[in-house]
Amino acid sequence: MTEQTAALLFNFGVPAVLIVAGFFAGSWNERRHFRRIVKREEELRAILAFAIRRMPSDLALSAPHLVTGSAVISVDYFKRFAAGLRGIVGGRIGSYESLFERARREAMIRMKQTAQGAGSNIVLNVKLDTTRIYAGSRGGIVSVEAIAYGTAYLRHDEPAEIH
Repeated sequence: MTEQTAALLFNFGVPAVLIVAGFFAGSWNERRHFRRIVKREEELRAILAFAIRRMPSDLALSAPHLVTGSAVISVDYFKRFAAGLRGIVGGRIGSYESLFERARREAMIRMKQTAQGAGSNIVLNVKLDTTRIYAGSRGGIVSVEAIAYGTAYLRHDEPAEIH
């Protein structure tokens, strides 16, 4: 193998291997995070959360307090690279959709955990905000912050069974 061939392999082979490894590691990490999200959502299913602004008059609620939950989720390098390519031709960017979904769901879980920790079992007037965090002058999304907040209460009456 000549010195020129070795340099060529090093200059293109190493980045290619890193991109492929990054793709598989990022995909594995994302799937693992989604599995943890689903498990934690199921564990917190008893903490109800609604976007309604006014408290229903037939509910016996007490101990109102503000609860919040926030999450910052980052996209891996390969997905950022693929999104940049997709931006050239246009269309749906699935990696960013997944990024926002993970951030929103994680923020809701953390808000419900805060409510549960305070002894509450229902959260009303739930709001969800997301913010994109950009990378310097290039303008690509590096990560997303999602914040969920609402007013948590202790519900005293027995909840109706949901079908």
